[in-house]
This record gives sequence, C-alpha cells and structure tokens, in this order.
Amino acid sequence: MSRFFSLPWLHPYTPGEQPQNRDYIKLNTNENPYPPAPAVRKLLTARDAADLRLYPDPDCRGLKKKLAGLYGLTPEEIFVANGSDDILNFVFWGFPGEKGAVFPDITYGFYKVFAGLHRVPCREIPLNGDFSLNPRDYYHQNSLIVIANPNAPTGLALTPGEIQGILDTNRDSLVVIDEAYVDFGAQSCYPLLSQYENLLVVRTFSKSRCLAGGRLGYAMGSPAVISDLERLKFSTNPYAINRLTLALGEATVAEEAYYREISQKIQKTRKNTENALKGLGFLVLPSLGNFLFARRPGISGENLYQSLKEKAILVRHFPQERIGEYVRITMGTDEQMEQLIAALEEICHENSPD
Repeated sequence: MSRFFSLPWLHPYTPGEQPQNRDYIKLNTNENPYPPAPAVRKLLTARDAADLRLYPDPDCRGLKKKLAGLYGLTPEEIFVANGSDDILNFVFWGFPGEKGAVFPDITYGFYKVFAGLHRVPCREIPLNGDFSLNPRDYYHQNSLIVIANPNAPTGLALTPGEIQGILDTNRDSLVVIDEAYVDFGAQSCYPLLSQYENLLVVRTFSKSRCLAGGRLGYAMGSPAVISDLERLKFSTNPYAINRLTLALGEATVAEEAYYREISQKIQKTRKNTENALKGLGFLVLPSLGNFLFARRPGISGENLYQSLKEKAILVRHFPQERIGEYVRITMGTDEQMEQLIAALEEICHENSPD
C-alpha cells in the first residue's frame, strides 16, 4: 500500500481475461469474431503515419457528421468518446441524480465502479427471478437511471415502449440506455430522442462494429446534455480520441451494410448454439446480445469455466450471488462454436452420474 494514498473505498472493475501464454478460443469478452469491413482494413494499412504528428480534431466533427447522418440527428446531438466506458464515466461524474444513481443488481459491473469512483450513492434494484427487468421498478426514482439494453450478462432486453414509462416518470432525471449490444436483435431507443430531453443513448464500436481495440464510443442525446458532456470532456482530455481511430470510425459508419450482415450472421450462430446447448441439458436465457448466458444442472459454473479453460476455451464466469452457476459465452465463428459444443459434450459426459 502506498504511504501517500489509500483507496480502500474504491473497488475497480475486473476485465475479462486477456491471456498471453497460450492460444485460446476466446469466448469471454464479447468481442466480435469477424474483422472490420474491407474499406476499414484498407485504411488501417494505408493511413499516412505522418498525420500522427498532428493533434486530432477535439470536436470530432467528421465522425459526428457521419453518425448524425446515419441516425437522422444533428451533430449537436452526438457525443464521441474514447469508448463507451468513457461516456459512462462522465455520466456518473456529471449527472448524479437528486438521490444518486439506480441500476439493476445484475448488470454491467462498471456502473457500480463508476458510482464508487465519483462517490455517487447508488441503489441496485433486483431483477426478477427470471432475470428480466421490471420497468415499473424504475418509475419516479429522482435518480440517475442506467440500464443496459440488452442487459449484460443476461442478454435480456426491454422494448422502447417499456422504456418510455421510465422516461415519462423521471422527467427531471437523466435516463441512460446503454445499447452496447442492441445491434444483435434488440430495438434501439434513439427514435425516442425527439420526445425526451432526459434520454441519453450510449453506443460502442467495440461489439457489432468489430473495433474493440480501437476504443471508440458515442452517445446520442439532447443538445443540452451533449453540451454538458463536451464540457466534461474538455475539462479532462480534449484529445482523447486519436486521429487514426477517428478515421476508422468514419470509415466504419460508411459500411453499414457490411456490419448488418455480420450481426445477422452472429444472430444465426447464437440460435444454433442455443439449440446445441439445450440439447446438452443446458438452461439458456433468450439473449439478444452477441453472447449466451447458460447453466448446466449438476455442473457448477466454476467447474464449467475451469474445465473449458483446460481445453483452451475461455468463457466468462461471475462468482456472485444468483448467477454463480452460469457462464457467459460469447459468440465466435461457427467453427469455434462447434469446438465449444464438442468440449462441452466431453465435460457433460465426464460429470454424468452414470
């Protein structure tokens, strides 16, 4: 422990494993198994390195303009940051509600970390027994409300109509809908922006846009909220997004058809994997993310995780109350998922009471 500082109150986020000592089939961090669009890859290899001597555009005007065009918004309704986590950090820092923040008890772990970092009182609202979220639990909260939709690690999602009830009853509080996984089958809330100044929709290029290593995220909201986010950004690091990432982001937005095709392919893989898991006796939640949340009666979540790791396959295990028997499985390529199912067949056989 440092003799200068002590931070016992701060509990940092634990990222998924990024092993360096062995080749794994990596199904633990919800990365996209497919490469970026050809035009994006071409840019990555041909970009003039001399430009890196110059600072990037702190206003990210080119990317904002392209995103605004994609969604039918104005650039003043778009905020760009170094990954969606950066946006969430700003949200907890700058928009704590009258009574702090509320979010589900089982959701993306960074929400609780950011609340702790910024000393924002928070309340975790329990999900239902089937891990679904009851929108009415979030009515009249007078708090910053943060909901991952689809949720992680469950993959379950609300409809925009269900979220409207939350927005209607919290007009004076910011409602953040984290849509990191929305492109894998859920409905986006961005069309509601014209009706609700208290809505902020947060997106990332890490999942459906195959740029987890690029660290790029964006938010859509009212000009007033976006302006406040810009003030927070310019009070910390105006040059948070490098020139190369901005260029890759612009090229990515121009290849929308490619990424829709990739997302549809992943949804088909998800359905096939879900059926295969059920055939092995797994209980699987109906996910709308690029992952499945599943458990096998008779085999602990820890055992599944460790047994797969021994077979050079990584999945994510969360050893916490209510979900400790589950593992979260990212959708890889069809070949990778076939190897996963083959490994699970062996594990189920090894754990068979017969």
